[in-house]
Amino acid sequence: MTWGDLATLEYGKAFRGYRSSSGCFRVYGTNGPIGWHTQALYDKPSVVIGRKGAYRGVYYTAEPFFVIDTAFYLKPKSKLDMRWAYYELLTHDINGIDSGSAIPSTSRDAFYCLPVCVPPLEAQHAIAQILGALDDKIELNRRIYETLEAMARSIFKSWFVDFDPVRAKAENCDPDLPKHITDLFPDSFEDSKLGEIPKGWGVGTLGMLGELAIGGDWGEDEAFAGAVEASCLRGVDLEHLRQSGHASAPRRWFKPSSLKRRAMDDRDVLVAGSGAGPTGRPLWMCDDLLKALGPCVYSNFCKRIRCGTAAKAVYLDAWLHRMRVSGEIWEHVNGTSVPNLDANSLLAGKQIPLPPVSLLDRYHDFVRPIWQEQYAGQNRTLAALRDALLPKLISGELQVKDTAWIVESV
Repeated sequence: MTWGDLATLEYGKAFRGYRSSSGCFRVYGTNGPIGWHTQALYDKPSVVIGRKGAYRGVYYTAEPFFVIDTAFYLKPKSKLDMRWAYYELLTHDINGIDSGSAIPSTSRDAFYCLPVCVPPLEAQHAIAQILGALDDKIELNRRIYETLEAMARSIFKSWFVDFDPVRAKAENCDPDLPKHITDLFPDSFEDSKLGEIPKGWGVGTLGMLGELAIGGDWGEDEAFAGAVEASCLRGVDLEHLRQSGHASAPRRWFKPSSLKRRAMDDRDVLVAGSGAGPTGRPLWMCDDLLKALGPCVYSNFCKRIRCGTAAKAVYLDAWLHRMRVSGEIWEHVNGTSVPNLDANSLLAGKQIPLPPVSLLDRYHDFVRPIWQEQYAGQNRTLAALRDALLPKLISGELQVKDTAWIVESV
């Protein structure tokens, strides 16, 4: 059959308030979840497919949801397991289905012509259950990682935003911290451009932590003489790595000299530079992540900020993440249809407290094990197993009965 026989692609609707909305319905864009809404556009399980943009994703949602006008959602014509549909569509190159317009767009007509081998509904359920068990375990781990990172954000806010240990010492109270950390905080405040800050601390810009490095490279689709294959990180990949420790970054071909000039270490922070969903999302490139990724480079849609030390990179990442969550980072974004981050404005314009190096080192020591757990954990193994099984199960090369043990083991 073809996908046109099975379902229709329905248009999303314009909605501008998804970043600030506190609704309970997830909002999807061309690259996945981007916010919330008080109303759902569709109340059944479905697959969201990116409609506009150079990188268009495919996402499954079991709950009622809203889709903005840069994406489609799948509406079945007859009984269909939508999670099976999601996994089947992952075997196609959605980004290759281009309408030919100035802005890359998914062609509905080309989508409807995609061939699909449709198993009986019972087999669809079984395939979805096996692959879904792996994804559900990945999601459970992601929530654990999210809790750990929330702890790190809480410590960051307490130490560097609210200055709780300093306030406690100023009031002769116990900061409830180990003595070697408590001793790093003063017991009084002084005036500054930011208002009261701990005595002896400075005030500076994000640019005092790091500076923009060489731009990214998108490489080539095919191998060429002397080329090296590597993962190419996009803005959406930064968010997936931060959330779950895994991302399906495209594999591209690069000149060795390009990879060498863009080699990263734990002094680097990447920031998504464009796109409605990922713009402004940061990611500290810790050693454990770089080791897990193997050969990799960042695309020209990402900004790389090289800091003086790994501790400064952790501090920068924390501030950028806080600005992204609060929406403050959008003060440094230009463009409407295609948002673009003004990294120079961001680095020069955002003023922050500058604590002693010794305290930054202690915060780095606290955060690093959390990132180690995320990148050395189960999710990469689970994702690799899922990615290996997916095309074999969808094509029928591998029988469901041969992989049923997976559901019990995870």
